[in-house]
Amino acid sequence: MSATTSDEAPKMSRLLKLAQKFNCFYLNGLAKGDCRPFVVNGQQVGLISQNVLEHLLKYPEVFFIRDAEQGNQNIVELNPAFRDYSERSEQVDRVLREFRTQGVFVALKGWRNECYDVKSTTESLLKMERSATCMFGVRNYGVEINGYVRHPAKGLCIWLQQRSDTKQTWPGKWDNMVSGGLSVGYGIHETAVKEAAEEASIPSHLIKNLVSAGCVSFFFESERGLFPNTEFVFDLELPEDFRPENSDGEVQNFQLLPVKECLERVFAPDFKTTSCPVVLDFMIRHGIITPENEPNFTQIVELLHVPLQSLYTYRSTKPRCLNSSNSITNGGI
Repeated sequence: MSATTSDEAPKMSRLLKLAQKFNCFYLNGLAKGDCRPFVVNGQQVGLISQNVLEHLLKYPEVFFIRDAEQGNQNIVELNPAFRDYSERSEQVDRVLREFRTQGVFVALKGWRNECYDVKSTTESLLKMERSATCMFGVRNYGVEINGYVRHPAKGLCIWLQQRSDTKQTWPGKWDNMVSGGLSVGYGIHETAVKEAAEEASIPSHLIKNLVSAGCVSFFFESERGLFPNTEFVFDLELPEDFRPENSDGEVQNFQLLPVKECLERVFAPDFKTTSCPVVLDFMIRHGIITPENEPNFTQIVELLHVPLQSLYTYRSTKPRCLNSSNSITNGGI
């Protein structure tokens, strides 16, 4: 048998191109090596681009630039003199509010007055304004609910929402039926139930049928910053006569689509890019996308589960020696 020529190699499918789009930083940005680990309490919690770094340099009492340790790249470290969750949160919030006033980052135009926890593998280290987390490449966690119907005539159908034109991010784009970030103080299932009520008015007798379906993870980049996202996925089968209704003003329309039409919708420019992974995951789990009909099936599945935890591995090895004035004696800006 002769060797396969380049002309005989399978072409990249539309689905693989889409998976590469919502993983653009994972596939391209990491290789550039121009982002520095963001370290809090000796542990990496994010990535800092050069553009953000230039502004952080103006706050040497809050952010330190450290030389490489044991072959690691240089890092940006939150001042270790900030000893607890509250003090770290207050100091970072002060800087972010100044950035917002100055108008230097497009991400902060979507200021939410809502905070996400910045976590290590074992603890929450501080809270940060939601819109700012992408500036620091902080891992984000959210919930997504696939509302679906087994329609007697149309077959398997999926509910989609159209985001309000007044949303701070992705205004007017089509999205999964229910989605929301994990804010400070809320658990995963608790967030799913809360968002289901707010976004789609799903009553308690239906939401009790919510089924956990794992998660997807990806690493996207846009003009706003870096988005290492993990979305906890839920499936919710709904009766044919149910109609979602929005109650928080963040959704302007809902539409029920047969799965094949829904799959086509994700390729449209008016679909929210970072919600595509959840739709593809649903299609794979329900046998719509299979190895038989998708030549790049394996690559797509892998790009729905990017190993984000393995990308945030920096750990400090130097002792943190503080002098009487609370300044670091082994480096700084």
